[in-house]
Amino acid sequence: MRTITKILIANRGEIALRVMRTCRAMGIATVAVYSEADADAPFVRFADEAVCIGPAPARESYLVVNHLLDAARRTGADAVHPGYGFLSENAAFAEAVTEAGLVFIGPSAEVIAKLGSKQAAKRIAEAAGVPVVPGYHGDDQSELDARAREIGYPVLIKASAGGGGKGMRIVRADAELADALDRARGEARSAFGDGTLLLERYVERPRHIEIQILGDAHGNVVHLWERECSIQRRHQKVVEESPSPGVTDELRARMGRAAVALGKAVGYVGAGTVEFITDPEGRFYFLEVNTRLQVEHPVTELCTGLDLVREQIRVARGEPLGYDAAPPQRGWAIEVRLCAEDPDREYLPTTGTFTAVDVPDTIRADLGIAAGSEVGIHYDSMLGKLIAHAPTRVDAARVLRRALALTWIPGVVTNREQLARILAHPAFLAGELDTHFLDRHAGELAARPPGLDKLRVAAIAATLAGIATRRAAEPAPLAGPAWRNVFVADQQVRWKLGDTDVEIGYRPSGKGFAPRGPDRERRGEDLGAVRGRAHHARRGAAVPARRGARRRRWPARPDAGQGGQGARARGPAGARRRRAGRPRGDEDGAHRARPDGRRRRQDPRHRRPAGRGRRGAGDHGQRGRACVIMASATVE
Repeated sequence: MRTITKILIANRGEIALRVMRTCRAMGIATVAVYSEADADAPFVRFADEAVCIGPAPARESYLVVNHLLDAARRTGADAVHPGYGFLSENAAFAEAVTEAGLVFIGPSAEVIAKLGSKQAAKRIAEAAGVPVVPGYHGDDQSELDARAREIGYPVLIKASAGGGGKGMRIVRADAELADALDRARGEARSAFGDGTLLLERYVERPRHIEIQILGDAHGNVVHLWERECSIQRRHQKVVEESPSPGVTDELRARMGRAAVALGKAVGYVGAGTVEFITDPEGRFYFLEVNTRLQVEHPVTELCTGLDLVREQIRVARGEPLGYDAAPPQRGWAIEVRLCAEDPDREYLPTTGTFTAVDVPDTIRADLGIAAGSEVGIHYDSMLGKLIAHAPTRVDAARVLRRALALTWIPGVVTNREQLARILAHPAFLAGELDTHFLDRHAGELAARPPGLDKLRVAAIAATLAGIATRRAAEPAPLAGPAWRNVFVADQQVRWKLGDTDVEIGYRPSGKGFAPRGPDRERRGEDLGAVRGRAHHARRGAAVPARRGARRRRWPARPDAGQGGQGARARGPAGARRRRAGRPRGDEDGAHRARPDGRRRRQDPRHRRPAGRGRRGAGDHGQRGRACVIMASATVE
C-alpha cells in the first residue's frame, strides 16, 4: 500500500478544481501548476500550493514534462494526477512520472501505449471477442486505396494516434478517396506527429455510447454503466447523459461485458472509458479506449453515487475496489458543456472577461471560471460543465434547461442559449439521437433574433448603466453625462446587435435619477440588476433608475442671502411659478421687470458658479441633485 499525502495536478481549469475538491475532502494536500496566463485563475487560488511553469502557450508550460516534474520535486508531491487533455494519455509522461519515484494516478505507461494506438486497440478488442467496425487497421499504408474499395463506401478515414475529429474524413465515392487520404494524413501528422491512418466502414446515423470501467491492481475490473454522447459538433461532445435512452437492458448487459473483457485483457488499472457506436439495428462496435478520466464523468457519479476521482486515488494507493459490480443506477443525469464559442458563427472561439458568474444551486456546476476570469486564445474553449440529476429524463432536462436560462455569465459569448434550445427540442426529449443531431436540426436550433422590445430594453439598460459608470468615474465632475447647451435636444447613443442598430435618445429632467446622495450613500439602483426589471420606454416616457425615488430639493447657493432660500428660482418651485406666468426670480430681485417691460441684467452676485447650466440641461453630476432619463428607442 502506497501513501499519498500531496498530489500535483498536471492540468488547469475546471478539471484541476474538480480533482482538488476531492483531494481536500480526503485530507490530501494539492499543488497547482499554472502558466503566466493562468496566474489569477480560480484553480490556482484554490490549491494549497501553486507553481508557475512557464509562459501562456501550452507547449511552453503544461506540455513540458521537465517543468511538471521539477514542480513536483520542489513542493514534495508524491503523486501526479493528469486530469484530461494535455499529457493525460501520453505514455512517455506516465513513464517519466514513475521513474521520478512518483505515483501516476492512471493506468501504466505500457497500457496507455497499447490502447493509445487505435490500430493496436482494435487488435486487442478483436482478440478479446469485442465487435469492431469492419475495416482495415493494418500497418501497410500502401494498401489503403485497395482496402477502401474492398470495404465499400461510405468509408471513414481515421488517424491511428489521435482523436477529437482530427485526421478524420468521410469518403462516399472513389473519386474523393485520394484527396481525403492526403488531407487526413497531413492533419494527423501535424496534430499527433504520426500520419498512420486506418479505415472503417462508415455507419450511417450512429449513436455514440461509452462504458465507464474501473480496475484495480488486484485483477478486478467492473463497469459503471453507460453514457450517451451522441450530440456532437465536429466530433466533439456537447451533451452527455446516463443512462442512454437508446440502450435496452439486454444491449446494456452485452456492452458492459465487452468493456470488462477488454479491460481484463490488458490488465487495466484505474478509470477508463471504452467507446462504442451503435447502428439503427442495435448492433454495437468498438471504437477506442480513453485511458483517463472523461469530461463527462459527473453523470456517472450522480447515477451511481461514486466519486470517480476518489476511486482513482484509492486504486493508485493499491487498495482493492471492494465491489465486483456497479451500484444500481439512480435516476437520470444530463450534462452540457459550456464553451466560450459562438454557435451562430460556426463555433468560433470567443475571448473576453467575465464580469459575473452566477449559476443556480439547483444543478451541479463544474466550472473553471469566476467573476473577473479572462478567456484568452491559448487553451481549449470549454469553460466547464453543468449537470442536472432527477428521477426521470424529462425532469432532468427541465431542471437543466431552467438553470441554463437563469445562469448569468456576462462578458464573453458562450453556447449557453444553444444548449437550452437543444434540451427543449422535441427530438431530444423523444430520445431520437445520433451523431448528426446538430446538423439535422441546425435550422431549428439556430438563434432567433430578439424582438424589438427586448432590443430596446437592453439598449436602455446599457445606456443607464453607462451613465452611472461615468458618474462614478470622477468624484465631482463639472458637468455630468448628457449635459448639453440646448437642453431640449436628446443625447444620442447607438447600439449594435449583429446587423441591427438601436438608437437611444435621452435627456434629463427633474424627477428622480440619483446615483449617489451627498453623504455618498448609494441612492440609485444597482444597474447590474436592470436586466430583470428594465421596461420598454417610448419617446417621452420617464425611465427612473429607482422606483419611488424621492424628489430632492436643489441645494441653496451659499451666496443666496439670509436663510439660504434665494436661489430657489431654478428649482422645482421656480418651475411651478414659471408655468403659472410669474416672472422668474421675483423672490430675490435677480430678474425683476423694469417699467418698460425689459428685464434687468442679473446681479453678478447671483450668477451661477462655473460649470452649472440651466435646470434640465444635463444630468449635472451633482451628488445631491436628481434627474430622470427621458429615453426613446428607434430601430433601423
